[in-house]
Amino acid sequence: MPKRRNLLLAAAAAPFVGLPRIAAAQAPAKLRFTLDWARQGPNAYVDMGRDKGFFRDAGVDVTVDRGFGSGRVPTDIAAGAYDMGQADISPVIKFMAENPSADLVVVGIWGDRSLLSVTVRADGAIKTPRDLEGKTLAAPESDGGRQLFPAFAKAAGIDVGTINWMTVTSELREVMLVQKRAEGITGASTSTSMSLKALGMDVPQQRVMFYRDSGVELLGYCYLTTRRYLAANPEAVRGALKALYRSLTYANKNRAESIAVLKKVEPLTDVAIETERQAIAFDDGMISDHVVKEGLSVVDPARLERVLRTVETAYNLPPKLTAERVYTDAYLPPLAERRL
Repeated sequence: MPKRRNLLLAAAAAPFVGLPRIAAAQAPAKLRFTLDWARQGPNAYVDMGRDKGFFRDAGVDVTVDRGFGSGRVPTDIAAGAYDMGQADISPVIKFMAENPSADLVVVGIWGDRSLLSVTVRADGAIKTPRDLEGKTLAAPESDGGRQLFPAFAKAAGIDVGTINWMTVTSELREVMLVQKRAEGITGASTSTSMSLKALGMDVPQQRVMFYRDSGVELLGYCYLTTRRYLAANPEAVRGALKALYRSLTYANKNRAESIAVLKKVEPLTDVAIETERQAIAFDDGMISDHVVKEGLSVVDPARLERVLRTVETAYNLPPKLTAERVYTDAYLPPLAERRL
């Protein structure tokens, strides 16, 4: 009887001999993803997507880390510290122009409108961009708004030579405007607007001049990786993008839910502030007439070429990048999954 029992067990186990190999083949791809900045409202959708299993559904085992500025994201990805990341596209373009051997590539864009701007006091004398001439603006030297100010000045007809720059740390930028030690500040409105509000200068007390409103061709948030990683892990990138866009479109429709996940991940989250910060990123940066009509990451190559020239000119770089070199849409999920 024991012999027969052993034979039966062996026979029953035989059909499952190949299963470990199949399971291994279907194991989710591991992917290291970096955010552009601290965990805040605009990027809460990534943690929410992970929490809801969107990445797992797409075959990706993702780890998500906070970032330390869009300028650092391309550096970290090029160095291999991360496989993919999110960043403002302008410093990414700058890095690609200065480091062609890094072989970075943008694989998705969800910021159709740039949030770079100059903010002044609403009750002050500065009503139009031309009124900035002769005034003092405060910003860190590394601030994207400051670095791209020449493009704004050219488009708005401002004599850039008349601007007085006050170099401060990012922590002191908004303080200078509140204390009237500077007449304006530059930066992304997701950052400047909420920081000013936290210091007692609420949104109605701020006059925000977006660079885009003066005709400056820029874009916002993008996803990037290296061509090396892309070639070796195409399905991981496809899966990550599928999950990211699913998370993004879901968060846009369920904003409170995404902020609740953010609060769970970052217990010190100020829900009111981050809800408003998210609204700025989505309503002012993501949702445009073009996106509503065409969908997310439907990029006009001619527009992208103009964006490249804007960034290269602002950083005094020779015009050498092309839209084909910078961006590919070959790994995006179907358009139906990228509609708001």
